[in-house]
Amino acid sequence: MIKNSRTVLIDNNPGRNSQTYGIARELGTDVELIHEPSIGVIGNKGDSQCYIGVLSKVQAIHDALRAQVGTSEGQMRYRLVQPEFTVATSDGIRNGTKEMRYSLIGREVTNDSLCEHLSATGLEGVIGVVACDKPPVGTLAAVLEHNRPAIIMSDGSIRPGRDSQNGEAIAIISSYQIAGSDDAELKRRISLESCPGYGSCGGMFTYNTMQTFLGVVGMEPLHMVSPASQDPKRIEQFPSELVAYLSNLIKNNITPRDIVNRDSIRNAIIVAMSVGGSTNVMLHAPEIARAAGYKDFYQDIMSANEFNHLSDKVVPVIVNARPFGKYSMVDIDDRGGIQVFVKDLLDAGLLKGDVMTCTGMTLAEQVDSLSPNKPDGDVIYSVEKPFKQTGGLRLLGGNLSPEFSAVLKLAGVEGGLENNLFNGSARVFNGEEDLLKFLDATPNELENNDMIVVRYEGPVGGPGMPEMLDSTSRITAICRDKNIVVGLMTDGRFSGGSVGLVIGHVGPEAAVGGPIALIENGDTIEVSLNSNEINCKQLQEPNIVKARLDKWNSEVDEDTGVHPFVGRADTRLLNRMRKSAVSAIYGAGMHPNSDLFVCDPRQPEFSGFKPVNKYKN
Repeated sequence: MIKNSRTVLIDNNPGRNSQTYGIARELGTDVELIHEPSIGVIGNKGDSQCYIGVLSKVQAIHDALRAQVGTSEGQMRYRLVQPEFTVATSDGIRNGTKEMRYSLIGREVTNDSLCEHLSATGLEGVIGVVACDKPPVGTLAAVLEHNRPAIIMSDGSIRPGRDSQNGEAIAIISSYQIAGSDDAELKRRISLESCPGYGSCGGMFTYNTMQTFLGVVGMEPLHMVSPASQDPKRIEQFPSELVAYLSNLIKNNITPRDIVNRDSIRNAIIVAMSVGGSTNVMLHAPEIARAAGYKDFYQDIMSANEFNHLSDKVVPVIVNARPFGKYSMVDIDDRGGIQVFVKDLLDAGLLKGDVMTCTGMTLAEQVDSLSPNKPDGDVIYSVEKPFKQTGGLRLLGGNLSPEFSAVLKLAGVEGGLENNLFNGSARVFNGEEDLLKFLDATPNELENNDMIVVRYEGPVGGPGMPEMLDSTSRITAICRDKNIVVGLMTDGRFSGGSVGLVIGHVGPEAAVGGPIALIENGDTIEVSLNSNEINCKQLQEPNIVKARLDKWNSEVDEDTGVHPFVGRADTRLLNRMRKSAVSAIYGAGMHPNSDLFVCDPRQPEFSGFKPVNKYKN
C-alpha cells in the first residue's frame, strides 16, 4: 500500500495506533485496515417509542458492514468504526410542558454531535438510521455539511392502535384530542390503546412528512420510507441493500451535495404539499437548504409567491392520511408505498426526474425500478382525481407577518374560511402555559370566531419555538363539540398532528418586537387566502402602532434587552438558543456567526418590526 504523509504520521505514532488496533480487535475486523478510510453507522436515540427500534436496525447495518469490510477480494478496504448515537427528547411526552422548548433544539444538538463525530472520525462513508421529528433533519444537515458519501434509512412508523370499544384505528392524536374530557376511564383506555408496539408517529405528521421529504430529495431509498418500524424487511433485507448503495456512492464519489440541490429540494417541497404535510417542513427545508450550501431558501430555492401559486393552483393533496384524513403510513405501505404517489407526480410533470439519488439512479430511474402500483383511490389518490383540490400548505404575509413566514396547514382546516376569509376577535395569551391554564379552567369561554394569539414562543422567545399539540388538540375538541370555529396564531409552531385554523411561525416574533407583540384583546384579525395575508385592523393605523410599540419598548429590560414575557433561558443550551436563534424564514436554528440571520433583541434594528417584503415576490 502506498502511504501518504498522513498515513505515515499515524503509523509512526504507537499511541494513536494502540486504540485503533484495540477497536479493530473488539469489533472483529482486520487490524491491517486501521489506516484505511473509515465507514460506519449512526442512529438517533431518545426517550420515546420513536427510538426503541433504532438500536436493532443500527446493529443489523453494522453487522452487514462488518461482513463486507476486509482484505479479501471483493471486500471493502475500510476501517469500521463503532456505531454512534445522537440524543433528543420526545415530542409526544413533552408537549404542553416547558421541556417542549428542547424539541426543535434537538435538531441542532443532533447536528452538533454528528458534526463532531463525522469530522473528528473522518468518516468517508456513513449510513444513518433516523427516527422522530427533528433528529432526521439534524442528521441530514450534518452529512450535508460533512459532504462525504452518505445514505439515510427511516426507522419506520408505529402501527395504529385500535379502540377496543368500536374497533376504529387510533393514534397519539386521538389521546391528545380527549385531554379536556371529564371521563377519566376513557382517557386511560385510549392512552393505553393508542400507541402499541414502537416506531415514530404513524400519520402524515412531521415525521412522515420529513421521511417522505428525505426520500424524494434523494437521501433515502423510496421503498424504505413507508414500512413500519417492526417490519422484518428493516432487519432482514434493507441493511445489505444500504451497504451496497453506500459502496456504490463511495466508488463513484457521489456526495450528499451532489444529491441535495435546488431541483431535488423543490421536488421534496412539492411532495410535501401533495401529502398535506406538516407546517414544520417550512422550518426544516430552509435548514436543509442552508446545509446544502444555499444561503436563502426563499431566494435560492422557491419564493413564497411561487410556493403559494403551486399549492393553490397546481399541486393537490393526493393522500387520505391523518390528521386530516383516515389512514396512516402503514396503510400507504399496504397500497404500495410512497413510490406510488411519487410516480403519479412524475407522470403529471410536477417533479423533475433527472435528479441523482442515493441509490445511484436518478429519481425517475429509481421509481421505474420499483414498478409501483397505480393509486388505489382510497388511501392514495392521483393528481387527476385528488383527495383535496389544493395543496396542503400556504404561506401568509400581511401586517402581522411582514417576513412572510406565517404558515397555515390548509389541508387540516375544518371550517371558518368561507370565501377564503376569516375575521376574528383577538384573545391574547403571553405563552402557551397561560393558554393551557385557560383551557383547563374556563374552556367554555371560547366563542365562535375567536382568534387565539399565543406569543413569546418563537425561537428567541421560547426559547426554542415549542410546538403546541396539547393546546391545539383541546381547541379542536371544543370546536367540534360546540360546532364553532376558533383560530390560533402564534410565533411558535405546531405538531404535524395539529388540525384546525392554526397559523404558526408568525414573524418577526414577539420577543424581538414583531407586530404580534402589539396585538391587544379584542383587535380584529383577518386571514385572507385571496391575498395570502394575515392582518390586524388596528395595526393599520400608524398612531396606534407607535403608541403600542413605545409601550412595548418601555417594558423591555434595559440591561438584558429581554421582554419580561419571554420564557426563561435557565440552562446553557436554552441560553445559547436565545442568543443565536435565527428567524423561522431561515429555519429557526442556531447560527451565531451570521449577522444577517441573528435575531438579537438588543440590536437597534430589532427594537421594533420592519416590513420585509422580499419574501413575497
